[in-house]
Amino acid sequence: MLIFEWVVGVLFSAVLLAGLARRMGAPYPAFLALGGVGLAFVPGVPNLRLDPELALALFLAPVLLDAGFDASVRDMKANWRAIFGLAVGAVAVTTLAVAVVARLVVPDMPLAACIVLGAVVAPPDAVAALAVLKHAPMPHRLATILRGESLLNDAASLIIYRLAVGAAMAGGFHTAEVAPAFLLGVVASLAAGPCLGLAFVALMRRVTDPASTIVIQFVVAFGIWLAAERLEMSGVLTIVTFAITVARRAPGITAPRTRVISYAVWDTAVFVLNVLAFVLIGIQIDPIRDRLTGADAWQALLLAAATFATVVVTRLAWVLPTTGLSGLGLRQAGARARLGPGLALSWAGMRGIVTVAAALALPADFPYRDLVVFTAFFAVLGTLIVQGLTLRPLLAYLKLEDDDPVGQEVGRARAAAYKAALDSLSESGDEPAIDSLRAEFRSALAEADAHDEGRAPESLPSDAARRRSVEAARDAVLTLRRQGRIGEDAFYLLEEEFDWAELNATPAADT
Repeated sequence: MLIFEWVVGVLFSAVLLAGLARRMGAPYPAFLALGGVGLAFVPGVPNLRLDPELALALFLAPVLLDAGFDASVRDMKANWRAIFGLAVGAVAVTTLAVAVVARLVVPDMPLAACIVLGAVVAPPDAVAALAVLKHAPMPHRLATILRGESLLNDAASLIIYRLAVGAAMAGGFHTAEVAPAFLLGVVASLAAGPCLGLAFVALMRRVTDPASTIVIQFVVAFGIWLAAERLEMSGVLTIVTFAITVARRAPGITAPRTRVISYAVWDTAVFVLNVLAFVLIGIQIDPIRDRLTGADAWQALLLAAATFATVVVTRLAWVLPTTGLSGLGLRQAGARARLGPGLALSWAGMRGIVTVAAALALPADFPYRDLVVFTAFFAVLGTLIVQGLTLRPLLAYLKLEDDDPVGQEVGRARAAAYKAALDSLSESGDEPAIDSLRAEFRSALAEADAHDEGRAPESLPSDAARRRSVEAARDAVLTLRRQGRIGEDAFYLLEEEFDWAELNATPAADT
């Protein structure tokens, strides 16, 4: 019962912290990390422990599937050099730099353990960066690079992590023995993901119930990860390629009602997993803090501070020389345009749930485990607080702008959609309701024709009136409910009807 009460309290506190983060325009993981620190000083916290073998599957499988589903293959192909450079090059360089620093600060630490620490803190977390971008928009190309990097850098870092953990536990590493199996696992993952995605799409054609669909999505996410790991493939690559394959084919077979519910559930799941990850690592910090005393404590603090500085400086050193030469194609001229994109990309490299999950997944008897976990959490906390709270002001100062390619594509695609909708009404008769609908689409298309780029307006002429009428209808039904003239069953049926009617109207520009 005590653990259940703690879980309820933690979730409620997390909602309050996330709300505070939104008001400040900061990434909510930064406040969750602070909450995790607070738990380390709260007496009577339940001793919750997670099986290390479960940590990566629990935290990464749903998060990566959700991110992979939203990935734009076209945009990633257009920016593959920058994405590959960050996802592989920056991860490798950061891992090496942190390993060297760790060996200098803690000379007795095995090299494999130093590399593990580097791999744990190397991958930035897109969840934190994208939370900031909701309040401080970044040019589309930079946001695309961040999203693409977040999908691939996890694979690169976890591959290094797996190999180094195995070497640390076995006392050595033999390239000739490991390399063939490793390469075979990567190739198998790249092939298995799309094949499983096609099979999943075929299966979901037969499932129409929203609740069953969502449960199957989670079962498949965890099942694919566990199967990939059992077969010594890359869980990250398998999940990401699976998600990208499904995302390209699912819209044509998924009902709108199921899609709306599914998106809401997955957003909630990612939030809860972030909460759970930071709670679990915060609870582990307390006994680690007790065990690190005297000279060990000062050594741990020195390593944590040095690791935080290393991950920040290394990313700046990797990104600025390349982006400073091109400005990544943004419109501004001058030094700000050359250095601004690089500064934004570098400063958005906050660590988050991937680093926390990798630290929690270390075996209990891993050498210097306490030191690695403590340092990793300090790196997460430092980047989320220092970079997370200053990224929004930095973006405001840099004033990075592009030509709004997404807005242009949306406007042109909307015009094509309105034309197709109008054409579909050509044989629908001359009833007044049909004529009214035709008039709406013709009005919207006239605006598109008058626009230089053929962009249609964001809403149809009747959308504002439709929203007002639905609101009035909802108020009338609420009044009937309060007066006791209708019961709950009737009210909820009508409420659902009005919800879908309101969703049918394009949202107001200020909402």
